[in-house]
Amino acid sequence: MKLKTILMATAAAGILSVPAVAQSDMSLAEAPCENCADSMTLVSWGGAYQQSQINAYSDPYSEATGVDIVWDESSAEAVARLRAMNEAGNVTWDVVDVVAADAIRLCDEGLAMPVEHDELLADAPDGTPASEDFGDLIVSECFIPQIVYSTTFGYRTDVADWGDNTPSEICDIFDTETFPGQRSLEQRPIGNMEWALYCDGVAFEDIYDTLETEEGVQRALDKLGTIKDDVVWWTAGAETPQLLADGEVVIGSTYNGRLFSAIEEQDQPIAMLWDMQMFDLDGWIIPAGLPEDRLNRAKHFLKFATDTQRLADQAKWISYGPARASSAPLVGQHADLGIDMAPHMPTDPANSENTFLFNYEWWADNRDDLDARFQAWLAQ
Repeated sequence: MKLKTILMATAAAGILSVPAVAQSDMSLAEAPCENCADSMTLVSWGGAYQQSQINAYSDPYSEATGVDIVWDESSAEAVARLRAMNEAGNVTWDVVDVVAADAIRLCDEGLAMPVEHDELLADAPDGTPASEDFGDLIVSECFIPQIVYSTTFGYRTDVADWGDNTPSEICDIFDTETFPGQRSLEQRPIGNMEWALYCDGVAFEDIYDTLETEEGVQRALDKLGTIKDDVVWWTAGAETPQLLADGEVVIGSTYNGRLFSAIEEQDQPIAMLWDMQMFDLDGWIIPAGLPEDRLNRAKHFLKFATDTQRLADQAKWISYGPARASSAPLVGQHADLGIDMAPHMPTDPANSENTFLFNYEWWADNRDDLDARFQAWLAQ
């Protein structure tokens, strides 16, 4: 998928300042659900993102249906956990939030259930079928898109050792002379390998071709090796904002919504570095092999949680662009802060001058091998 497609699908969420309309009625949640389980387990990523899902989706759904919803914060381990559950014949999750690359892997392995999007999901208010409303963001027959987000960098605004210098481009993370101090990077190859090659002189369009080669992988690791001694490695998105807030690192990567929360909601001395932000997609999958009553409940919930208004509602609490084109014009102000969400969206023109589209299909094919190589490098 081309970056242009994502920007077109979500640009309004980052450009318009249209006040959010009143919430849609609860008819989808209140519709009869025959032979449906009275409880369900939803899996996500924790933190501000999961709270936005609770506010926009699960709390309204529970209030309308009386269903007991349990949240699990294990999305980062979704592939491994679902593999283990499947092998044990005991799948305990009902709906799982995953990144697009993981959805493709789970679908290919038969661990996620293929869905008919136009049968499962609600039409847009004007009658546009869901498959058209989500468009090219449906990257797998098992994937139900939810948001467009980016992995980017935040940095402290009060580092005395930097003098008057301020990080302005992605390659500043490798410049420990101008910007001394500890960095934080995710403890996986995704993102890190692309940024390393870019900052080692590889052109945008050649990055994944370069990573196809042993020499290219080593080149990326060698570049990361120049700052390895200055890096704190994180595994959960909440870690970088906390490390920044505590002053343990001066610059670090995480999801743009996490940084929004630290900057706007917590008023931390942190700023965003949008350069070379890495766009990605996030959405839902239904694990394969659920009993009928749990599957019926999962489908009932997803029809409600992915309608036009609900996806727009999520953007009231976090700065991620909704994946439905019909949702974008409904995004307005933050529900609690009353600030315009437009300047905080990764798709806003001011933030997306130099972006990089994460190639989820490439990573779906190469993730296991690169993960093993990266972890071995970390252990050296």
